[in-house]
Amino acid sequence: MFEALSSKLNGVFDRLRRRGALSEADVTEALREVRVALLEADVALPVVRDLVNKVRERAVGQEVIRSVSPAQQVIKIVNDALVEALGGGEGDDGKRGIDLNAPSPVPILMVGLQGSGKTTTSGKIALRLRTKDRKKVLLASLDVHRPAAQLQLQTLAQQAEVTSLPIVAGQSPMQIAMRAMDVARRELYDVVVLDTAGRLAIDEALMEEVAQVKLATNPHETLLVVDAMTGQDAVNTAKAFQDKVGVTGIVMTRIDGDARGGAALSMRAVTGAPIKLLGAGEKLDALEDFHPDRIASRILGMGDIVSLVEKAAATIDQAEAEKLAARMQKGQFTLEDYAAQLKQIGKMGSLQGILGMLPGVGKIKQQLNDANLDTAILGRQAAIISSMTPRERRTPEILKASRKKRIAAGSGTTVQDVNKLLKQFDDMSAMMKRMNKLGQKGLMRGGLAALLPGAGNKRPF
Repeated sequence: MFEALSSKLNGVFDRLRRRGALSEADVTEALREVRVALLEADVALPVVRDLVNKVRERAVGQEVIRSVSPAQQVIKIVNDALVEALGGGEGDDGKRGIDLNAPSPVPILMVGLQGSGKTTTSGKIALRLRTKDRKKVLLASLDVHRPAAQLQLQTLAQQAEVTSLPIVAGQSPMQIAMRAMDVARRELYDVVVLDTAGRLAIDEALMEEVAQVKLATNPHETLLVVDAMTGQDAVNTAKAFQDKVGVTGIVMTRIDGDARGGAALSMRAVTGAPIKLLGAGEKLDALEDFHPDRIASRILGMGDIVSLVEKAAATIDQAEAEKLAARMQKGQFTLEDYAAQLKQIGKMGSLQGILGMLPGVGKIKQQLNDANLDTAILGRQAAIISSMTPRERRTPEILKASRKKRIAAGSGTTVQDVNKLLKQFDDMSAMMKRMNKLGQKGLMRGGLAALLPGAGNKRPF
């Protein structure tokens, strides 16, 4: 999400940086391009007007024209305006995620159109509340219209290791909701997640059903789930639900898809409800808090190191990482170590997603796309290593043609894939050995250049 918008905005800012001192005409021209980029990204027209006007008021002034670095000042102003549009800024109370500040059991009502990922998101929220907040969660499906919807939520509950309300045939959504709240009170649950039915389009029957359930259960949070891929339609859906039912927060799903990102920028301004969570992928742990400042940084190509560090801390085995680091420092690096490293990276999600959090990566996005970076490559390499014997993993130099053919057949890959993996491993091993040989002082004298191939024949500066 935001890739096209980020690319266009960075092009505008690169041109501003080359200008040096800026005139009012320079800023006006840049804002015209920013306006077009936002509209092409599916941002609602009123939101575009408001954002551009805010930037113009702040940018066309003495503090920018006379600034030591005018372009950087304009980027800062655009960043602040984006943060405000996304729901941050001065009015932001800093609270993220789901609000559980209410007497138990806390009802959470999930609403949205069919196909938006509402049921999967209910499972994700249940897992998050159980693991992160240590809450006892009850999942209840109120969807009596879609075939097997209740069974789907039951399966997700098992995966999240939470309880799902037993299915009773013939009950109405209202009866299921009241039974869920009664069970939660009697069995001392902390949170009840009520997954309502969706429709292919907004209709009176859907709104009336949701409104009745809301009135009966008095939910502390009413979360609207919208699909980021639907662009402006997601904003229209959110406005309709806010006007007719009232929502306390929005969850955007499929943000890892080819979405333009305009829906996220429009949501807060059009509905008044904050985006609380972002869903990426089908895995139950693929749910993260929405941080306006971090998203603005990603849009402007400044990366999101904080989220990357949080993701790494949550997924990487610290003890295993330290053990691997100690072996690498000694220059001991086998294919088994390489496989362990691939596994750790794979836990963090797609490579494109990880790289998208690094500052400046947007400018080399095309090269990365051409390189076909994907977690599928990691899985393929892991499969190749798994097809080797323990001896082959420890001493890859014994791998000749016949062994490579056997490994390729066993892993469902080609001999060329096996050769590529071995070449990458050789390069990494050579670097580890150079690190060990140089030591800390040698590295400080020679810098990273000392690790490059052929560096041993050169004297460090």
